[in-house]
Amino acid sequence: MHCPKCNFEQNVQNAECEKCGVYFAKYYSSLEVKSKASETKMAHSSPEDTDPQFSFGELFFYTKPESNIFSFVGRLFIFVGTILLGIKFIASPIESNSAGNSFLHLVNLPFHETGHIVFRPFGSFITSLGGTISQLMMPMICFSVLLLKTRDTFGSSVTLWWFGENFFDIAPYVNDARSLTMPLVGGNFGHSSPYGFHDWEYLLTESGLLQYDHFLAHSFMAIGTVILIISFVWGGILLFKQYKNLF
Repeated sequence: MHCPKCNFEQNVQNAECEKCGVYFAKYYSSLEVKSKASETKMAHSSPEDTDPQFSFGELFFYTKPESNIFSFVGRLFIFVGTILLGIKFIASPIESNSAGNSFLHLVNLPFHETGHIVFRPFGSFITSLGGTISQLMMPMICFSVLLLKTRDTFGSSVTLWWFGENFFDIAPYVNDARSLTMPLVGGNFGHSSPYGFHDWEYLLTESGLLQYDHFLAHSFMAIGTVILIISFVWGGILLFKQYKNLF
């Protein structure tokens, strides 16, 4: 026989290895314990725990089997609310600033203003752009944590919706780059504020794209629309899977 640990050839009747001294009975017993522990772990793990290279479906459409009716109803209310708000944003003209006049603007604004502070070391242009970058970055950070860390796919679909909503919040600001009639932070207006106070007037003027403000604003609206629709479909599929888990 060969020793299972060091592979030294010896008499089959030996109780311990002549070379490394391992006791065969104890060695095999420890292997059996490890094997059972591994099987138990596999049985109680989700697909992403066992294989880091899990498929697209397992990544985006995973739902926990231990679902409950209260969780389902709560998520259903959130889903309906995001659809109603999303349809309102999509259907409203850009001049109405529907997202900017909603309560969500007060959620987005602190991240926008923080971005100006965070990106200040990178120069005036990036400082002005930093507000928009930060406003879009925060939902995506939450999206990544919920999707990859906590494996809350429905929560991820909601943060994707939030990401799309921010494009509707930003679009009227871009659209105002030439007219400068929107009220800004502190009750100021672009036309009565010093150059650089209105982010998108400064950004588009400095980049030579001021004449494209309306086109860029409507492009932001289009991007937001696509993202919201994706979040609707994704969230609906996840809720349907959770409903099937309940019944």
